[in-house]
Amino acid sequence: MTAQLEGPATRALPVLRHIIRILLLGTVAAVAIWAAFPLAEGRHWTGLGILAATTAGLLYLYTTSRHIPAKYLVPGTLFLIVFQIFPVLYTASTAFTNFGDGHRGSKADAITAIQTASVTRVPGSTEYQLKIVTKGDGALAFLITDPATGQLSIGDSAGLRPAGGNPPPGYTVLNAGQASARSREITDFAVPTAAGAIRSAGLSRAYEGTAVRAYDQATDSIRDSVSGKVWKADEGAGAFVAGDGERLAQGWRVNVGLANFTRALTDDTISGDFLRTLVWNFVFATASTGGTFLVGMAFAIALQGRMRLKGLYRILLVLPYAMPSFAMLLVWRDLFNTDFGLINNVLGTNVDWFGTGLTAQFAVLLVQLWLGYPYMFLVTTGALQAIPGELTDATRVDGAGPLQAFRAVKLPLLLVALTPLLISSFAFNFNNFNAIYLTTEGGPFPADNPANGATDLLITYTYRLAFGGSGAQYGFAAAISIFIFLIVAVVSAVSFRRTRAQEEVYS
Repeated sequence: MTAQLEGPATRALPVLRHIIRILLLGTVAAVAIWAAFPLAEGRHWTGLGILAATTAGLLYLYTTSRHIPAKYLVPGTLFLIVFQIFPVLYTASTAFTNFGDGHRGSKADAITAIQTASVTRVPGSTEYQLKIVTKGDGALAFLITDPATGQLSIGDSAGLRPAGGNPPPGYTVLNAGQASARSREITDFAVPTAAGAIRSAGLSRAYEGTAVRAYDQATDSIRDSVSGKVWKADEGAGAFVAGDGERLAQGWRVNVGLANFTRALTDDTISGDFLRTLVWNFVFATASTGGTFLVGMAFAIALQGRMRLKGLYRILLVLPYAMPSFAMLLVWRDLFNTDFGLINNVLGTNVDWFGTGLTAQFAVLLVQLWLGYPYMFLVTTGALQAIPGELTDATRVDGAGPLQAFRAVKLPLLLVALTPLLISSFAFNFNNFNAIYLTTEGGPFPADNPANGATDLLITYTYRLAFGGSGAQYGFAAAISIFIFLIVAVVSAVSFRRTRAQEEVYS
């Protein structure tokens, strides 16, 4: 009877697994086909080859009954490559370029941008009726009508072409309110043409202007037809440079070798800030890790023995760990406020905590201590409970006091168990962006240096370089990221080596 009931269900399972496998492999094939078209259109043959080989390998692997271990290992390996190895390699490759504001595209893109930006209106230039339109991704375009012929054209950064509709398929016309909200963007937008570029004259009219600056291929230079000034191409810098050293703002992306790395160490305007930030970074990571460990261990030892309300005390001690850290960082920032902060009100002081370097550094370390000790308290409590009581009893028989027993037995065994966690905590605090950015934002800043503050870590300094108001420097920021990676890797390797030595002694 049981066999009769289980038979249909048992037979249905292989069919269900087969259907699921077909659906998953079909999805993989569909994604591969979808990704192949833009790769082929952009002539990225290496990427297309990797995509084809990977897809073929997956289809073969999951349509055969062989290679069972690989069926489980390959997905994890692919995710590791996509989400870990590829970002690291891309960051490393960016560190050897001048990629950043003014150096984002190719040389041809830079020439087009220079000529388009120099477009001016001249008497007799053609004027068009204009509608502002956007693509599905929000990119701007001009829908213009030639008053002489009535021809409708669509123009974007790629140039002008027949519209094929009013509006063309895939485009949406902005109303007056929507266009006004993007007026600055519309004013800066231009559609390149053979004579110059089409720019807006308000929200309903456009004109075709003439480029004042033009590229001369024979001399590989940009010439200003009004002033006569010439900027020659410097392939090493990825920019057009005049004889007096002036550079045009629009450049192109080139390989600069080790320039970004040497700049951080030798440039007088940067090296001092970099080294000072590096020293503070080590102090912050070491003090945060060591301080939270000592406080957490002290609480764990205090609550190890028998005492009343031990469970309540433990709950109270881990409360900071249970609260969202980003919210607590904002609360602590307000607590340190000079005028209405709770700390100054309770102490009866008027300290400008975030106004000077030392007080700001002390404040962020105090915040880190409060946020981090519960984690160390929890892991130390667990490690203490794992230490056999016979060991401490033996030291007591030998006449050792509690402090001697702790130093001789418990502390070494704790360090053997917790050193990997301390290393990971150090690495986390070395790159603890939130702790700094949500409290001091890296400040206070010197009056003559708004790019590097007293509490900046290398990670916040890198963020400001990459996305700051002074202009993005992605290549330089990537170089500093490589420095951070190497520092943490070396510290971790040395620490793990010492951990293995401790394990051999106490095993």
